[in-house]
Amino acid sequence: MIGTTPHIDDQLWRHGFLLQNISIGKFTEFASNSMKAMGFHASGPEMPYNSGMNHLDILLPFGLPPTELTRDILRELNMPALATLVARAKGGSQHQQVMDEFARALPHEVWLSQRFGLSTVFSSGANTNLNTNFINDVGTNSTDKPSSSPPVAIAAMRAAGLDTDQGHWFILHPAHIHVARDHLVLTDIRQISLSEQESRFLFEEAKPLFVEDRRTLLYGDANTWFMRADDWQHLNTATPDAACGHNVDIWMPHGQGDRAWRKLQNEVQMQWFENSLNEQRAMSGKQAVNSLWLWGGASVPPIDSTSTPKYYSHAFNLHGWLRAFDHRPLASGQNSGTVEEIVNTPGERAFLLLDYLIAPALTGEWSEWIQQFQAMERNWFNPLLLAMQNGKLKQLTLTFTDNTRIGTSTTTSLSLKKFWVKPSLKATFTGAVQTTEQSAATEAAE
Repeated sequence: MIGTTPHIDDQLWRHGFLLQNISIGKFTEFASNSMKAMGFHASGPEMPYNSGMNHLDILLPFGLPPTELTRDILRELNMPALATLVARAKGGSQHQQVMDEFARALPHEVWLSQRFGLSTVFSSGANTNLNTNFINDVGTNSTDKPSSSPPVAIAAMRAAGLDTDQGHWFILHPAHIHVARDHLVLTDIRQISLSEQESRFLFEEAKPLFVEDRRTLLYGDANTWFMRADDWQHLNTATPDAACGHNVDIWMPHGQGDRAWRKLQNEVQMQWFENSLNEQRAMSGKQAVNSLWLWGGASVPPIDSTSTPKYYSHAFNLHGWLRAFDHRPLASGQNSGTVEEIVNTPGERAFLLLDYLIAPALTGEWSEWIQQFQAMERNWFNPLLLAMQNGKLKQLTLTFTDNTRIGTSTTTSLSLKKFWVKPSLKATFTGAVQTTEQSAATEAAE
């Protein structure tokens, strides 16, 4: 077992006590007497005063394995720290919600957009929000289908140092579209691996076509460009990760301006077809860059900073398009950090993104997914468990997702003391969370 005094847990288990129905008061008396009987005494170093972070939210995109693989993956994973954290979550804090499989944004993308203040400007025409209570950690099951991708373009431009005070902008990614037997498939844009030089070359080749179409095209970085289209404000798009691996016909932009975009996209594809760069990439075994993916349409301003709740004093490990949130008035501006640095940072509530599972999940590389998860056990969950046991962190909220599900649980320093609850990932992975009646009973017992 994980813990500062694991031998206490082991000895209590050997006594064979069944404590599921015992009250906290009776349990405290029982535990105290039991430890004294085994030679342990209350006198000792007091728990240190928590002068660091009070509450940490962690988002794990694709932290839920596919239902059909869950049993096999559970046998392969050895993650006692994470299993302890989720199994000993406080009563009533575990919830799961399901989204439509054809939603144009993935559950973690919707969660992020709402948590960071973009939900009010989602494209209209469909229910675009996760359950509001769920976002506030009290949610219930429901089904939602965002009609468009999160409106992050303006914020992403600012994060890239491209300030603008007018217009409607979209994000563009150089992409590879695979030709299947009877349809076209968007591949993971992370696999493109464009260098700065390659991206600049493609950008300059495409730019005259945008100028001819009276569209402003701006360079952000090797993987991210921006296009202005004020007359396409009602063009519904999909995030590249939502569309990845699927027939692109279903996920292509639709609505105002869709035909104009397809025409421009086709012209760029023809311009890039068999150019010198793609020939060189093909000789090196790399994917050809044969298309652009458009999404994230937003007008100024994308976020109303005066009305958006300020959930976090700090945010860690934001990169890619998620740097769009860096301009918000966070106390730190930090983009990465170790567990020690995070828990020692003064603040009420912080956010940490652990997105190492997205790429292997999108490509179906489940052995790599397991390896990445195991690495997080060593680098994150074991140190976090120790931090909670040592009083350096009071609350930890974990949010897991896949392509349709999102589940959350909150572990506190008090709930972590429920040593009679065996560490397990099964309930988290299978969605076997408590019903409302079970949650109420658990909270009453606590």
